[in-house]
Amino acid sequence: MDSNSVSPLPPMATMESEKTPPGTPNGDMPPPPDEKRYEEDPDNAWNACSWCEYMLIVILSTILLVGVLILTLFWVMFYRGGFAWTEKPLQQFNLHPILMIAGFVTLSGFSILIYRLCRCMKHIYVKLIHMFFHAIAIPCIALGFLSVLDSHNTLQKVNFYSLHSWLGLLTMGMFVLQFVIGFFSFLVMLCCENKTYSCRSAMVPIHASLGLANFWLAIATSVTGFIEKQRDTAKDPNLSEENRIVEHYITLAIGVTLVVIGIIVTFAVRRTNAPASAKVYVTERI
Repeated sequence: MDSNSVSPLPPMATMESEKTPPGTPNGDMPPPPDEKRYEEDPDNAWNACSWCEYMLIVILSTILLVGVLILTLFWVMFYRGGFAWTEKPLQQFNLHPILMIAGFVTLSGFSILIYRLCRCMKHIYVKLIHMFFHAIAIPCIALGFLSVLDSHNTLQKVNFYSLHSWLGLLTMGMFVLQFVIGFFSFLVMLCCENKTYSCRSAMVPIHASLGLANFWLAIATSVTGFIEKQRDTAKDPNLSEENRIVEHYITLAIGVTLVVIGIIVTFAVRRTNAPASAKVYVTERI
């Protein structure tokens, strides 16, 4: 080559291009807002097995999350006397298991799975759907808590005495903390997206781990609640032996279903080669 020819890039630019891989943002700065949100990962391409696994998780988790609520509703309606409010404190208590399972298990479970498995729309829409399911769970949890508190006060029962009640307080406290942190960290902070990038990036694994822990804590609280109710049912002289046995197996089925739901949701969230990872977020999924 002629020694007088001009290099296409200045020496400093050439050195910089060797240091920084193509397509990588300079330093720790996030990619510009108009940059492509996803990049394809060739090692996690969708195939027949991935599709089968994905569909199995979606179908099975949907059946279980809805099924455990229907099974609890069946138990309350046909074996616990249905629902009421302050005029019938025993029936008022029946609102508690239905609303708590609806809020803490069914709605929260769908919220977790949607955030993990839904990759067919923009990430901000997934965030909003995730927050929406948790938001509509709040009135269910609040009303369920008030129903059991008012029922116990009317029947002159001691509040916050059992392991179930203390686990329930811990679960509600963690749920509120998670909702507040998630709302401000991943929605409000988007107003200053570039300046809050490092903070939001650090919060992602913490929020995800605490969310899964809170879901398992809700399942443990529900299981201890059914055990407590089963123990009270065994002492009820107004129940026939046949009804007592049927209730025993119904509550047993609800408890087993809750544990299976926890396993399925954990598998969907923590499975490293799940189909949802076929696309990797450029900005570390924040």
